[in-house]
Amino acid sequence: MERMNNKPKWMAVKRACCSLFPLTCILRRHSSCRYLVDTVAGDPEVLQADAETYYEKLLKQSSSAPDIFSIPGGEKVKLEDSCVCFVPLYRNSPTCKMLLLTDPQDKETVLALYMNQRWWPVEDVVKTADPSRDGLISVQTLGERIVLFVLNCIIFGMPEENSSNGAFFLPHSATECAKILWRNGEAVAFYSVKMKGSLCDGTTGQCYLLPVLDTIFVQRKYRRGGLGMKMLRDFCQSFKSEDALGISYPISAAMYQVCLKYLQAYPEEQKRLWEVEAPGDWSQRVNIWLKIQMESSLSGRHGIHS
Repeated sequence: MERMNNKPKWMAVKRACCSLFPLTCILRRHSSCRYLVDTVAGDPEVLQADAETYYEKLLKQSSSAPDIFSIPGGEKVKLEDSCVCFVPLYRNSPTCKMLLLTDPQDKETVLALYMNQRWWPVEDVVKTADPSRDGLISVQTLGERIVLFVLNCIIFGMPEENSSNGAFFLPHSATECAKILWRNGEAVAFYSVKMKGSLCDGTTGQCYLLPVLDTIFVQRKYRRGGLGMKMLRDFCQSFKSEDALGISYPISAAMYQVCLKYLQAYPEEQKRLWEVEAPGDWSQRVNIWLKIQMESSLSGRHGIHS
């Protein structure tokens, strides 16, 4: 997984489940509404230029009559330049940025993002009105890239996980292979893959020697429903011809439990799954099933001697 310490200020963001009501555009939620992922299209740089134009107007607006939005509880907050910032949608790509709105009382809380000449609450960015978006779907469109960013950097990156170590997750690249799991009109999970032959980074020139499951995430309210195992199965099935598949080091304790259940259910995969460090040569691989068995054996011995 791609991590970084000492997070930049603009990346220290939290999800805020709120309703956003700019004075010029009241957001009405009903069965026929279309969400950002269903509507956004076109050149990302053109969309960024539109956001920059809006930002310039925001800078020039009268402080005596600013736009406002409402947060739960009815409090009205001024919509002003001190509450907005541009962030890159893709890693190492400054030419495609999005405008985010943060809570004026807590700059680490993201309320919405600006796209297509309106503000979209974070909770609506991960929703769809398209019934064909159901199950695991490859990320292809710009709208899906934005959903992936929100899941990875805003929902996954900080608020749902223990951020006491100061770590956050970097945006994916513009060409990152990823799938989003859609359920009942919402993006509930995703996983991303480092493809065999793709560059490990932009400095060493090394390439991955096997497909690697790099990031996997399920929103907290949808956990314990088998979705992690569903995505791991999809990953393995997507590379049937490969003799070895990797999962990025370090694997979390929760992911080890997913691997244990999966390898018990599909014993034919026990020789294929490895915990790997890039680029994944044999000296950088540990067989996951063997590691689980060894740790289980060691735990049993400690129990006998204690």
